[in-house]
Amino acid sequence: MKILVTGGAGFIGSNFVHHLVRETQDDVVVLDALTYAANRDSLLGLPESRVTFVEGDICDRRLVDDLVASSDAVVHFAAESHNDNSLAEPDRFVTTNVLGTFTLLEAVRRHGTRFHHVSTDEVYGDLALDDPERFSESTPYNPSSPYSATKASSDLLVRAWTRSFDLDATISNCSNNYGPFQHVEKFIPRQITNILVGDRPVLYGDGRNVRDWIHAEDHSSAVLAVLRRGRRGETYLIGADGEASNLEVLRKILVIMGRDASDFDLVRDRPGHDRRYAIDSTKIREELGWRPAHVDFDEGLAATISWYRENGQWWQPLKAATEARYRDQQA
Repeated sequence: MKILVTGGAGFIGSNFVHHLVRETQDDVVVLDALTYAANRDSLLGLPESRVTFVEGDICDRRLVDDLVASSDAVVHFAAESHNDNSLAEPDRFVTTNVLGTFTLLEAVRRHGTRFHHVSTDEVYGDLALDDPERFSESTPYNPSSPYSATKASSDLLVRAWTRSFDLDATISNCSNNYGPFQHVEKFIPRQITNILVGDRPVLYGDGRNVRDWIHAEDHSSAVLAVLRRGRRGETYLIGADGEASNLEVLRKILVIMGRDASDFDLVRDRPGHDRRYAIDSTKIREELGWRPAHVDFDEGLAATISWYRENGQWWQPLKAATEARYRDQQA
């Protein structure tokens, strides 16, 4: 197959491209606008005979149409994805996440191309810390931020186009990813790189917010399973039973990196900060036979720390601007 991967130079998208090259014989076309959160170096070492890179915007109708017309399937990762940035500049999120998805949907409708839409568990809002429930495919949407609202909008567009125009489309909503190639604005790499540059890590609010962590490699294998075997029109939730509070994760990072577990500062919480995410991934496990391979979170976290230690040339150029942006947001 020839697979078009939008956002394939971003964190989760680039991990998926690496996974495709390792696990399949498919050829890949990466479409990425190379905004600040994308990095062409995340694709270094991949064979040029199988991976083609195209710099461009998913809102560019002519370009998208040309690429979709020559592809067997589209896997749509491209998105503005950082909650803090969505509070400061929501217009970018509406443009990319809503209008960009619409542009892709119209192209796959014209050409009858298989389409998989990658989304987030944040569309469901949040759960109370003492709530035993987890998100499932039947959980009502209740987004809390401009980011999650635009991802919910894009999900609903996919559902409507699938029903109205009989697209061969599927959706997956995944929990929080970690692993290599993640921008230093995100929680885990920000803590790791703060320690590596000699700064004290910082934690929003009381740090009790819970996230359900999954390694990006496991997310990639799940997306491939849905692409290959998922039923038309269905949604699949992807998770690895990795619930942990931000405080617990930060303390793990500090200990693994040889620092005292209390060596961090608390800062003012961000507006609308969701308390808990938790995924029930029963459907994808029972229907498609998918299982996560990285089930030891401490082991995966240690490997991620090692990757950032060994790849300073990848993240160091991004660090100063990221921290300056955070200082402005906290001012």
